[in-house]
Amino acid sequence: MRNCLPLLCILILWGCKDKKADLSGEVPVKLSDFMAAFPKITPPYSVADTNIAKAGDTITIGYKAFTQFFPDSTLVPMVGNNKKLTIHPVGLIEKDKENYLLVNISTQKKITHLALFVTDKKNKYLGSKELLGSYHDDEYVHTVSVNREPTFLISKEKMGSDNTIHFSRTGWVYSPSSSSFMVVINDSNEDPQRADIINPIDTFPRKNKLSGDYVQDKKNFISIRDTKKPNVYEFFIHFEKNEGSCTGELKGELKMKDAVTAIFSENGDPCVIDFRFEGNEIILKEKGSCGNHRGIKCYFDDTFVKKKEPKSKKNR
Repeated sequence: MRNCLPLLCILILWGCKDKKADLSGEVPVKLSDFMAAFPKITPPYSVADTNIAKAGDTITIGYKAFTQFFPDSTLVPMVGNNKKLTIHPVGLIEKDKENYLLVNISTQKKITHLALFVTDKKNKYLGSKELLGSYHDDEYVHTVSVNREPTFLISKEKMGSDNTIHFSRTGWVYSPSSSSFMVVINDSNEDPQRADIINPIDTFPRKNKLSGDYVQDKKNFISIRDTKKPNVYEFFIHFEKNEGSCTGELKGELKMKDAVTAIFSENGDPCVIDFRFEGNEIILKEKGSCGNHRGIKCYFDDTFVKKKEPKSKKNR
């Protein structure tokens, strides 16, 4: 019996060692267990939208566990207020001053987003950005490539009718000095007028008074859509300035401060935008640093006019 005791202790210790951490969030999650779920990545590294779902580990992180370490507002630009998500760790890139965590976030509609979350060496949240999504419905192959710096190069390519490759590439880096992402590479051989713009909220309801499309032209517009809260609207902005050399795009929620003014402000995002509704116009004024949503030399400062809704057959 005495000879069996050491063996029994070894088996118990081994069983405890192999026990997987509970990452559901139903119980508090240790930071060490959360970080251990992310396999280390040594760049160069790349992912395409065609294999984005396969990039994630089989481990599942619960919504409650994930938001124990990152603000839930960081998920809003990608999935809105949806909490029924499947979250898989993709990998961890360690640098001298920051950690870069790649995460796959999938909705019930089987749309997968590859997102980047940046922390300091004490694992304090610094910033986040969507890198790739499986929602594109065009002829392009969308990819993200990471080098050693790291720079995150977001690209799209397709074979044109002239048998040449048409491409657009934007390189992003995290800037500790501004606590935001900034563009360091912007390269394309395409005519900006040819690029397709996908409005992710186009089909959402627009019954409230202020909802609708406010436009300058097909390349410069803001869409306002209803939410379940009367004082909150979902919006999507896209603009192209300086003959298309400087672009901006942002999806989020604006909160009404009174009958005619509203604000966009999310925890963890330095970008702040004021909105003002005057008659059939909406006026935007960038207040915070929105460099992770636009080019370096253009801003979310503009005025758009509300587009008249087409009359229904019943009204006619």
